[in-house]
Amino acid sequence: MKSEINRKDFLRLAGLGGVVFASSLGRWGGALAAGQDFFFVQMTDSHWGFEGPPNPEAKNTLKRAVTAVNALAQQPDFIMFTGDLTHATPDDKERQRRMTEFKSIVADLKVKDVRFIPGENDAGLDAGAMYKSLFGVSNYSFDHKGVHFIALDNVSDPNGLIGDDQLQWLQGDLGKLDKAQPIVVFAHRPLFDLYPAWDWATKDGAKAIDILTPYQNVTVFYGHIHQENHRMTGKIAHHAAESLIFPFPAAGSQPKRLPVAWDPAHPFKGLGTRTAQTENSGWKLVTNPIT
Repeated sequence: MKSEINRKDFLRLAGLGGVVFASSLGRWGGALAAGQDFFFVQMTDSHWGFEGPPNPEAKNTLKRAVTAVNALAQQPDFIMFTGDLTHATPDDKERQRRMTEFKSIVADLKVKDVRFIPGENDAGLDAGAMYKSLFGVSNYSFDHKGVHFIALDNVSDPNGLIGDDQLQWLQGDLGKLDKAQPIVVFAHRPLFDLYPAWDWATKDGAKAIDILTPYQNVTVFYGHIHQENHRMTGKIAHHAAESLIFPFPAAGSQPKRLPVAWDPAHPFKGLGTRTAQTENSGWKLVTNPIT
């Protein structure tokens, strides 16, 4: 089956942090019925409200992303924002203003099936109370064309935990599925210990991985680390997406977690797109830089 989504359309998705295309031709076999190919867009770490170095374009990148998606000849089935929608501030009124403004900007998306999970910048100061009042529940699941999607909240707990209640919910949600069911998990922080010293981990993420491990086709998409990263935990593939605001350096490559310096000659360096297409061996991922 030939997809209606061509390479030119994918390359136009500049600044989105990730584009995912699911195909019935892939290793999932009959799980996706013939004619059920689809793709969704992942955006992450827009940090709306951030100002100053290292990104003087901070007020433009989210809007550029919205424009890029709207310009697609074929619109995605849905859009997922994987956290840090806004940049944290202890001023409650300012935080609410940023969240409201963020919602106003993304309301211009042509696609109206837009989903969210929080990042620590959105939920860490009040255990997610303001986020939930504006965006709804912070963990949930849904099914789309043969794929089971799970959105986890690993940021609202002040101790950096998913938490026993949510883990129990995850176990129950998965318990209804066949072990061969294609599953996609969204989270903000990585579920594995990428670099705990920089908060690039989830303290009880190993428990979530243990719950997911019996399932044969699991992929995790996350944000938080502001760069592309790929890791396997057993048969589970974990893929980080680039940020819309600024890149971070590789884990442990410098003493402190400081953003990569702005390069005026390459203003969008480290902010790019990722395409993912299923094939016989799993997901085919391509990162395309913003130009």
